Amino acid sequence: MHFVEAKGILSAHNGMNLYRGCTHGCIYCDSRSKCYGFTHEFEDIEVKQNAPQLLERALSSKRKKCMIGTGAMCDPYMHCEEELELTRRCIALIEQYGFGLAIQTKSDRILRDLELLKRIQEKSKCVVQMTMTTYDEDLCRILEPHVCTTKRRFEVLEIMRDHGIPTVVWMSPILPFINDTRENIEGLLEYCVRAGVYGIITFGMGVTLREGDREYFYQKLDEHFPGMRSKYHRKYGYAYEISSEHNRELMTILRKTCARHGIKCDAEEVFHYLQEFPENKGYEQLSLF
Repeated sequence: MHFVEAKGILSAHNGMNLYRGCTHGCIYCDSRSKCYGFTHEFEDIEVKQNAPQLLERALSSKRKKCMIGTGAMCDPYMHCEEELELTRRCIALIEQYGFGLAIQTKSDRILRDLELLKRIQEKSKCVVQMTMTTYDEDLCRILEPHVCTTKRRFEVLEIMRDHGIPTVVWMSPILPFINDTRENIEGLLEYCVRAGVYGIITFGMGVTLREGDREYFYQKLDEHFPGMRSKYHRKYGYAYEISSEHNRELMTILRKTCARHGIKCDAEEVFHYLQEFPENKGYEQLSLF
C-alpha cells in the first residue's frame, strides 16, 4: 500500500476511484490489464489520500445535484478500507451535500456504512451494485479468493432490500468451461429474485481477456484447473472477447426469468437508472407533511 496526492477525483461522468489496485484476488479481473497504465504491482494498493478534500471541493462547486459512482475499476471495500475509511469519508460527503450514490462492490464490508447509505436513499438516491458470478461456494472461493462468497453477497442484497435500498447485480464475467452452466445461472438468478433486485447487468455469457489480465488468468487456470489453458487456446486463441458456447441458451434463461419477475436486464436501461438523479425527491418528501 502506498499513498499519493491525486490531482482530481471525479471523472467527466461523475465516477471516482479512491484506490488503484485490489486485494480481492479475482482470477479474471480486467483491471489488471496493461491498458490502464499501472506502474506498480496490482496488490500494492495506491491510496488517493486527498480524495475527501478533492471530492468536497468538487461537490460544493457543482450547480446541479447528480449521481456519484464508485467501484467500477477497483473495489471501494477492499481490506485496507477497514483501516483507512476513505470510502466511508467520501460517502459521508455525498450524503452531506445531498448527492446520489451508485456504488459497486463484492464485499460485505459495505454493511459497515449501512446507516449512511440509508440516509442518502432517504434524501436522494442510493443504489448498491453487487457482483455475483458463481453460485457454487467452493468454486467461488477459487475464482474470487479473498472476498466474501456469493451466498454472503446475496445476504447483503437482502439486507439492502429490507432497508429500502435498491440493488443491481453484475452477473459478469461468466467463464467458459468453468461456470457457464445452466445450474450456475439459475442459482444466481434465484438469489436475484429472492433479493428483489432492480436489475441485472450482463454483456453476454463470457469474459474479456487483455494483455496483463490474460497472463494472470492463465496462470491461475494452471494452478486450479490443469489443462484448461489449452482448451482456451484451442478455442479462442488470443481473442479479446471470449464468449461461452452456451451463451444463447443461458441468456434466454436470464431474459425469461427477468421478464417473469419484473427485473430489468437491458444494460442501457439499467445504466440509465444508475445515472438518473431524482430531481423532485426532496420536494415529494416534504409534500407529505
